[in-house]
Amino acid sequence: MTKQSKRVVFDKNPGRNAQTYGIARELNTDMELIHEPSVGVIGTKGDSQCYMGVQRKVEAIHDVLRSRLGRDEGQMPLRLVQPEYTVATSDGMRNGTREMRYSLIGREVTHDTVCEHLSASGLEGTIAVVACDKPPVGTLAGLLEHNRPAIIMSDGPIRPGRDSVTEQPIDIISGFQIAGHADEALKQRISREACPGYGSCGGMFTYNTMQTFIGVVGMQPLHMVAPPSDDPRRMQEFPEELVGYLKGLIERGQTPRDIVTRDAIRNAVIVSMAVGGSTNVLLHAPEIARAAGYRSFAKDIMSPEEFNHLSQYVVPVLTDARPYGAYSMVDIDEKGGVQVIVKALMDAGLLNGDTLTCTGETLAEQLDRLNTAAPDGTVVYPVEKPYKETGGLRVLGGNLSPEFSAVLKLAGVEGGLEDNRFIGRARIFDGEQALLDTLETAPDTFENHDMVIVRYEGPSGAPGMPEMLDSTSRITTLCRDKGIVVGLMTDARFSGGSVGLVIGHVGPEAALGGPIAMVEDGDEIVVDLNVNELNCTALSDPDTLAKRTAAWEQVVAENGGMHPLCGEVDTRLLNRMRLSAVSAVYGAGMHPDRVLWVPQPRDVEHSGFVPGNKYREGSSKAFS
Repeated sequence: MTKQSKRVVFDKNPGRNAQTYGIARELNTDMELIHEPSVGVIGTKGDSQCYMGVQRKVEAIHDVLRSRLGRDEGQMPLRLVQPEYTVATSDGMRNGTREMRYSLIGREVTHDTVCEHLSASGLEGTIAVVACDKPPVGTLAGLLEHNRPAIIMSDGPIRPGRDSVTEQPIDIISGFQIAGHADEALKQRISREACPGYGSCGGMFTYNTMQTFIGVVGMQPLHMVAPPSDDPRRMQEFPEELVGYLKGLIERGQTPRDIVTRDAIRNAVIVSMAVGGSTNVLLHAPEIARAAGYRSFAKDIMSPEEFNHLSQYVVPVLTDARPYGAYSMVDIDEKGGVQVIVKALMDAGLLNGDTLTCTGETLAEQLDRLNTAAPDGTVVYPVEKPYKETGGLRVLGGNLSPEFSAVLKLAGVEGGLEDNRFIGRARIFDGEQALLDTLETAPDTFENHDMVIVRYEGPSGAPGMPEMLDSTSRITTLCRDKGIVVGLMTDARFSGGSVGLVIGHVGPEAALGGPIAMVEDGDEIVVDLNVNELNCTALSDPDTLAKRTAAWEQVVAENGGMHPLCGEVDTRLLNRMRLSAVSAVYGAGMHPDRVLWVPQPRDVEHSGFVPGNKYREGSSKAFS
């Protein structure tokens, strides 16, 4: 593939050059390099501990990059661009509020901002420092569309807190899980002690799921994923390494699309299963694949059937990690980092080691160079004796999920799946706030085998598809205290910190007339993991479905084309999301007229590699 430069060309026009000379002078760089290709560092900022460590790392990398630019031997004759930052949202601080609608939209805003900066500045080389979980995906999507040499570094996770009374490690999820507790002193103590220092969420929630994903897909050095945000290496060692890797990428002409290939994405999805990762990976992986030029995640990368086969029969969970286990990312780092997990899977024949990475090595070569340790058996388990026999995620079809978009985090289920089936009674809540109000004021009204349904909270309906950590945490605590099982399904999504029998991304969403909108209180809901389906028994009757659909359509028609239970739209950004959001199965991004836009579509190249595992029954079924 011919790689054409997208850089801005500054000619001899003194008007266009005046500020360029001024920038070079203020940045203390060679003013004679202003017409050369440009390089720079970008980061994310927002109202959260997640982003507090980003700026200092961006500045450290910027200083190293400046020292490596020039005309002397060994230097890079490039123009330096001042650091830029994208705005970002705090998921933890906004959960359970209407502001949570902006969380997933933040991925899109980051993407837009990165795209504007890269394209308008014509950057030929970029180092990105990312935090939280939506900005990294938006950043990677922007880098893929720009497709010039680039590399990403995670800012790093926060260290766990410690309860001063019990001496047990705690984190932000600990705080959410006692939100319904009557002991106000306990709630204040945990909230004060759960998040010391700074950094992104420390468990295997969405942030660390996606940082691991970005490392495995090849855009981040694997050894930079797990160290905490305050680890001295992030300021003292990693900046030099990153600049060196970027220099190599530029010299070799290697771009993000050379790295983020079909096999690389498949590797990253498999590792996400093995770490019991967040359900949000099923939103972010399709968006990354789209930005990499693949028209359809299900057709070009991995079908739902293959995903479920791998999760059910081939890929085990290897980590005893929060929220379903005991340990944090800091513990994984102390046991050798995420590369230990990747190496164990590769040695078992589950990953393609020939994929290219940002270090210039293949994935297998990078693992060898890092002298990757073996699993310790406590924090990270070997494939032969895993922490859990089946992978952490499952996607569901059925009459409630005709798009095959619904996703269950199987690693986090704490009960209720007798013989892999759950049968419950629908309890409808039109919007999350109604559920939160009931959990706060009348928690005893929830009964064993209720299936809570929260709808009109999808990409278009909310709009913004908020995650429901507050709701799921309260239900989890309620179930533990009362010894019951209450499921929850929604057209919204969940935090990577959610546990329990929770099913998100149900599509089509209620706002678009999906079957979830037709369910009524008391309907029988069946979750069957033997066939990977989510069904409402009443909707199996065509007459019942037709009658309820007609009634729904009449309400919509009388309300001017939008169901009145959809969330209010009071900003241009929310309106943009409502009018342009694609379904969860395509990543729930903002694309005009709900048409999935694919930049420079690429042909699908099959390597012939098929994940297999001699330790799993049923793995003889091959997929390609």
